[in-house]
Amino acid sequence: MRFFIAAVSAVSRFLALIAGVLLFTAILSVTQMVFVRYVLVQSTVWQTEYTIYAIVAATFMGAPWVLIERGHVNVDLLQMASGPRLRLALQMLSGLASMVFIGLLAYAAWYHFEEAWTNGWTTETVWALPLWIPVLPMLVGLGWLLVQYVAEMMRLWLDGADPALGTPEVLFSDVAKGS
Repeated sequence: MRFFIAAVSAVSRFLALIAGVLLFTAILSVTQMVFVRYVLVQSTVWQTEYTIYAIVAATFMGAPWVLIERGHVNVDLLQMASGPRLRLALQMLSGLASMVFIGLLAYAAWYHFEEAWTNGWTTETVWALPLWIPVLPMLVGLGWLLVQYVAEMMRLWLDGADPALGTPEVLFSDVAKGS
């Protein structure tokens, strides 16, 4: 089980690397677009669309890594105030609810991808990019986020409640000191 968790996390880190490269290429695209428009005084064709799709792709493909780093939005006040057993139950329940939601989003992404592929949809711009290309990273990112949630649930089952939350006494000790 630990090997599965480690392998899934390694793939998530690789997807995060791809997300970083996509963000970097989006920056280069914007830089090139500004140069072409304002220095060469020419029109641009693909840069705006590429930048939008690259940033969205980076968001979806980086999501599994963000889960590993506990960077997703989480309201955990009740978990922090709970004992270890209730905290574990709340984290498992939260993980299962998240898996259902991500599963539904992944299904919708698959449906949209398959429809774009089958019907040969393209964007309505001069570039006319086949629409399955920008939808694919959404499908990959959501699908792998679901797999990463499975790995995180397994990790939670093996290791118990997330100790990173701390206890209310530790978390609020700075407030009591007046700092």
